Amino acid sequence: MTEPQITAPPPGTVTAVVGLGSLGEALVHLLHRAGHTVVAVDTDLDALTRVAGRLKAATATAGTPHPRGTGSRPGGPEVVLTADHTALRAAGVVVEAVPDDQAAKTRVLRTITSVCPPGTPIVTTTSTLSVTRLAIAAGRPADVAGLRLFTPPGPGGPAEPVRTALTSAEAAAAVDELVASTGLTPVAVGARPADDATALVLAFLNRAVILLDEGYATRHDIDTAMRLGCGLPAGPLETLDRMGLDTVHAQLTGLWRRTGDTAFEPAPLLSRMVATGRLGRKTGEGFYAYDETGSALAAPADGPHDTPAATVRRVGVLGSGAMARGIAEVTATAGYPTVLVARDADRAGQALESVGDSLTRGVRRGRITPLAKATALGLLAGAGDMAALADCDLVIEAVAEDLSVKRAQFAGLGAVCAPGTVLATTTSSLSVAACAEASGRPADVVGLHFFNPAPVMRLVELAHTDTVDPGVLATARAFCGTLGKTAVQCPDRSGFIVNSLLFPYLGAALALLERHDVDPARTDEAIRQGFGFPMGPFALLDTIGLDVSLAIQHRLYERFRTPEYVPAPVLEELVAAGLLGRKNGRGLLTRDARR
Repeated sequence: MTEPQITAPPPGTVTAVVGLGSLGEALVHLLHRAGHTVVAVDTDLDALTRVAGRLKAATATAGTPHPRGTGSRPGGPEVVLTADHTALRAAGVVVEAVPDDQAAKTRVLRTITSVCPPGTPIVTTTSTLSVTRLAIAAGRPADVAGLRLFTPPGPGGPAEPVRTALTSAEAAAAVDELVASTGLTPVAVGARPADDATALVLAFLNRAVILLDEGYATRHDIDTAMRLGCGLPAGPLETLDRMGLDTVHAQLTGLWRRTGDTAFEPAPLLSRMVATGRLGRKTGEGFYAYDETGSALAAPADGPHDTPAATVRRVGVLGSGAMARGIAEVTATAGYPTVLVARDADRAGQALESVGDSLTRGVRRGRITPLAKATALGLLAGAGDMAALADCDLVIEAVAEDLSVKRAQFAGLGAVCAPGTVLATTTSSLSVAACAEASGRPADVVGLHFFNPAPVMRLVELAHTDTVDPGVLATARAFCGTLGKTAVQCPDRSGFIVNSLLFPYLGAALALLERHDVDPARTDEAIRQGFGFPMGPFALLDTIGLDVSLAIQHRLYERFRTPEYVPAPVLEELVAAGLLGRKNGRGLLTRDARR
C-alpha cells in the first residue's frame, strides 16, 4: 500500500478522542502520527495505562514526544491521557469512539456537549446506529457529524464522513478535515449499503465463534482457512480481536433486538469472553494473546503432529475435469511422477494437453520457469484404466461431485491400489466417510479439498473420519506441505470450514434481494471498501457459479437442517432462468440479471 497523503492539521489545533477501546486507540495513534495534539479521555484507568504504554513503544523509535499523564497541558504534537472530561474544553473537534450502544453513546455525547462550547464540532464513530438520532440525543444536532469506520483504522484505511440534514457546514467541514489530516481514505458507501455490509460481516464473524465453540476446528485453522480460501485480509477471529469483542457484541446485540434475526444473537462464547474481560487486542487477551505493545504473541502449536509420515513417491489423480487437471499440474510441478486416469485414453490425453497449456500460461506470467514446465511435463502420464494407479503411493479422486459416482470410484480404488496407499477425495460437501466405506479400507481414506484454481490457491482442507489411520493423516498433511500448500484440519462434515462459514453469509446476501432498495453492486462495494474483502458476496456467487452455489446450499441444508442453510428461493429462480454467473455471462451483476 502506498503511503497515504496527510494534510497537516492547523498549528495549535487540539483534537480530542473520548473512549479508548479498539477504535479510539487506533484513532489516537493515527492522530499522533499525523502531528495532532491529542486529548484522549477514558474513565477506565487500565485503558489509559494501556494506551500510554503502546504510544510510548510506538514513538520511542520515531523519536517523537511521549504521551503525558493526567493534568498535563497540551503544547505541541503530544497526547494527553486523562479521565477528566473537562480537558475536552481545549479541543477544536471531539471524536466520540465508544461502542455502538445507543444509551452509552447518548451519555457520552451529552457529557461532551455539557463541557465543550457551542459550535465545537463533535464526531460520532457509529457504524450501526442512526447519526441523526444520536445528534438529536446529544442536544446539539447542528454540531454533530458521523464518521463511519467499519474496523479500527490503520494508515490509509477507509472512512466515510456522514452528515445529517441537521449537520452544520462547519461540523461537516471538520469531519472532512479530520479524515484528510489523519491520512484516511474517504469513501462514499451510503447508509443502507453500509448497514447491509456491516450486518452481513458481523453475522459471519459470529458464526466463526460458534464454529470454534463447537470444537470443530482450532482458531488457527479457522482463520487460516478463511484467509487463504477466501482471500480475506484477516481471519474472522483475528478480526474480532482487532475490532474489540465488546464492540462487536454490542453491535450484534443491537441488530438482534432490532431485527429478531437469530444470526445476530451473540455466540455464547463471545458473551462469556466479554463477561470475563477478554476483549481482544485492546486488553491483551481475546482469541489470541498480545504483548504490552499490542503485537500478537506467537500462538502455541495446536497439538503435536508426531505420527510419522510415509514417503510419497508416485501420485495418481482420478478424473479429467478442471480440478483433476489443476491437481495433476500441482503435483507434477512439485516433482512427483503423476498419472492422470480418465474414463478413456482420449480424455486423458486431452487433459494432459490442457495441463500443458496451463503450464505455458504459467511461464508467460512468470509463475514458473521454462525448465520447470519441461520437468513437470516429463513427470506427467495419462491413462484410461484405473489399473495404472496400482503402483501409486497416494491417489486423489477428483471426479464429479456426486456421491454415487464417487463411491463407485472408491470401490474400484480399494480393489486396485496396493495396501497402504493413501486414498483422498476432493469433495467439499459430500461425506468422506461414505467414500471410505465404499473403498473397503476406511483407515486409508481422507478428504483433500483443494481450492480452485489448484495451481494458484494455497489452501487445502484436510478432512478426517473417525476411522482414518493416524499415519495416513500424517502422510496427507506432509504431502500438502511438499506441494507448497497450507493444510487446515477438520473432521468429516459437509462444508468443512470454508463453505460452512461462507454459504450462510452468501445466503444472507441473497435474502437482501427481496428488498426493492438493494443494489448488489453497491453492497459489494461497501464490503470491499469497508472491510477489505477481495470481492463482495454477489460477485463471489457469480464467480463460484449460481448453479454450483445452489447445489452446495442444498447439501449443507440436507446435513444441518438449520435456517442459515436453507437454499435461497431467489437462487433457485435464477438458476431455473439460466442465470449461472460468470460461466455463461449471465448472473447477479449482469445486465440480464438486473432486467
